[in-house]
Amino acid sequence: MLYYKFARPVPKAPIGTYVAMGISYVGSRLFQSGGRRRRSSVGGDEMRLSVLVLFVLCAIGAESHGQQLRDAFRNVQQTVVIVRTEQKGLPPFPQQGPVSLNGLGSGVLISNDGKVLTAAHVVQSADKIVVEFSEGELIPARVMGCSFSADVALLQLERKPTRYLPAKLGDSDSAEVGDEIFVVGAPYGITRTLTAGHVSGRRALNSTNENRSSVEFLQTDAAINSGNSGSPLFNLNGEVMGIVSNIMSRSGGSEGLAFASTSNTARHLLLDQNPFWTGIEGILIDGSTAKALNLPQPAGVLVQRVAEDSIAWRWGIHGGTLRSTVEGEEMILGGDIILRVNERLVEDGSSYDEIYGSLSKLRPGEKLVFTILRQGQIVKLAIPASQ
Repeated sequence: MLYYKFARPVPKAPIGTYVAMGISYVGSRLFQSGGRRRRSSVGGDEMRLSVLVLFVLCAIGAESHGQQLRDAFRNVQQTVVIVRTEQKGLPPFPQQGPVSLNGLGSGVLISNDGKVLTAAHVVQSADKIVVEFSEGELIPARVMGCSFSADVALLQLERKPTRYLPAKLGDSDSAEVGDEIFVVGAPYGITRTLTAGHVSGRRALNSTNENRSSVEFLQTDAAINSGNSGSPLFNLNGEVMGIVSNIMSRSGGSEGLAFASTSNTARHLLLDQNPFWTGIEGILIDGSTAKALNLPQPAGVLVQRVAEDSIAWRWGIHGGTLRSTVEGEEMILGGDIILRVNERLVEDGSSYDEIYGSLSKLRPGEKLVFTILRQGQIVKLAIPASQ
């Protein structure tokens, strides 16, 4: 922190405040000089002095802002974790047989009992998950719930972490376009990396269903790269405003167009109601693809793989076995195709949230019923929701 020479601390204020002070000072000096109606070397010196004061005040404001960002980062950096995953999958052609695939993302500790938020696509079908803290502590975790449309997931650590305080989940409704934010994560595995930027937009998913839970994303120009998935997006008070989901990029790298599921979306979908996780990784198929696979309805979810020890895995839902390309889209064929869940028809992308919402309301002892197409036959699987 900067100090006056008589040791009074410079109060923190937005940089615009200091700029306004400098401009006001310059204006007053010019007015006084003009009032004397003379041009002299003294007047020129006063002009140069005024400009110098303006630059000094701007520098003070920038330093104060930089100090605020540094302090915020120091306060939250230990809440940010690396999420390491392992799963079995099919190798790229022409390799044969299952292989072990390792994944990496980021996350943030949000509770004293070991709850962690991350991106759903990082963990949705992981067989094993290990969370790594800033000082190297490794703790296994399991998935408690996933929301695919919001791309956010809730993990539960197997034991409470030592020496780490959770981050505060903020109110994302208070975030406005233009607000300064920063992201902390592990792009390309480089831990505790900070990138800073602004909220550059708010994007809500379109929906015609009035009962559908609101899903909203914050758009940001902060640099986001591979490995940042699941990274927390903080405001300058150190509150979590969002969980990084994805980027829009032509190059594959950061181009200043990234999206984070809002903290209020994560809170509503995963904390305010019972979280739910099936362990299924699937893709929606419809149109000509659905017809080619002989679906008895316009759309369904083609199961790609199933995470070990998940509900779906324990009750025998089958993943795919043959990597293929259908109409330009890569997918794994041979797995079950989900037609209905608890009598809710799979119709399009919006039905994901309706199905998830119905699952989260199941009470212990109630059944989870999958209607699937398996090798041309329609099969129903009734699974206890508490399993």
